[in-house]
Amino acid sequence: MEISHHGAVDGVTGSCHQLHLPGGESVLVDCGLFQGAETSADGRAAAQWLEIGFAIEGVRALVLTHVHVDHVGRLPFLLAAGYEGPIVCSLASAQLLPLVIADALEVGVTRERRLIERVLDRMRRQLVPIDYGQWHPLPSALPTLRVRLQPAGHILGSAYVELDLRLAPGRAAADRRRIVFSGDLGAPWTPLLAAPRAPLRADVVVLESTYGDREHEDRRTRTQRLQAIVERALRDRGTVLVPAFSIGRTQELLYELEEIIHRHRKEPAAAGVPWGELDVIVDSPLATAFNAAYLQLRGQWDKQARRKLAAGRQPLAFERLVAVSEHENHLRLVQALAQSARPAIVIAASGMCSGGRIVDYLKAMLPDPRHDVLFCGYQAAGTPGRAIQQHGPKGGWVELDGQRIDIRAGIHTLGGFSAHADRRNLLDFIGRMRFPPRQVRLVHGDAAAKQSLAEELRRRHPGMDVVVP
Repeated sequence: MEISHHGAVDGVTGSCHQLHLPGGESVLVDCGLFQGAETSADGRAAAQWLEIGFAIEGVRALVLTHVHVDHVGRLPFLLAAGYEGPIVCSLASAQLLPLVIADALEVGVTRERRLIERVLDRMRRQLVPIDYGQWHPLPSALPTLRVRLQPAGHILGSAYVELDLRLAPGRAAADRRRIVFSGDLGAPWTPLLAAPRAPLRADVVVLESTYGDREHEDRRTRTQRLQAIVERALRDRGTVLVPAFSIGRTQELLYELEEIIHRHRKEPAAAGVPWGELDVIVDSPLATAFNAAYLQLRGQWDKQARRKLAAGRQPLAFERLVAVSEHENHLRLVQALAQSARPAIVIAASGMCSGGRIVDYLKAMLPDPRHDVLFCGYQAAGTPGRAIQQHGPKGGWVELDGQRIDIRAGIHTLGGFSAHADRRNLLDFIGRMRFPPRQVRLVHGDAAAKQSLAEELRRRHPGMDVVVP
């Protein structure tokens, strides 16, 4: 057996991994888009590389860990290349996936609804949703090839993948293999989701390493830190812009903001504006659709979130939450907030400022010191978000839509909001296995993060083969 990687090797996007089985068969895990300055395996620029750059003959199944576009965005191109096998994912991911794919096609390929629906219809025919914790057989010439999904705690529906292989008839241990693909692992204290638990055993683990060289700030106090940053930013009655991906991060932020509003309703968020009267604006049709989907899937929320619902609270649909759908309303709102002294929080995609409605806000508001930008997530190299984060505090500039935009707005980064496991969590994922793997392959991370995590894994587990592809 071999494992090849068609993305998330030299960075954190484009996740796509292929497990090669005896006899020429294989299984794909994820098929995502590249973003920012990261490149495909042949060195092409990320944003321009959409095609499937590897042979799909013999691919017997595609297993999806979750529906973020850097894990599923190349799926339409895989179908166009002729893939006709099953697309295995969790029950929640099966409901969310069409929203992601439709948006990705509309933004990057075509706005022709008829063509988009044809892709979605084809995809739905191949979808195989399965429950967490249940073994499911996959087509193969092997005596046994089966998959099991376990909760990953990253976004709703996210999973890590266990592939169980029996290479020959009989029960000989030497003929069995257990391969684990982590996908994106979540961190403890993620709103709405339970933390992931390590698998019992594995022979090989393909492990993400996004935060392999650092630990998150205290996630349990991040609500207080979010409140403090917002109140400080609103002292001059400007707008707080929060770039956030439509699925996962937006819902986390709304959950935390609802908690602040619930506890401090009558206390001032800005001069003359109590928290209970502060507008929280979600300017993203996709995020609004995901909010509705999250509400439909509330049976999969964790216990704390369900207790809030039972008490009559609405973490994703509270009173001062404003959803903006129509593009004309979006443009009017950008101008109104840029020119007025109306305090507000705006959450808009994309999370790395590489596109979407957040760009209009940034172009209008970055030159004005009354406004603030709050980053709550990872900013990949080469993205406008990384440039704003790095150069904004120094009074620098960023290029948006081909324009040089001076940065005079306040720039803040709030740790503890990452939906990814940190260094400690990743080490625990391996260390808490009853039967640890003989090999760990580190992907989905910058070079420094992978190297740091590799060194610590080797130190803690002498004899373990830690590979950085």
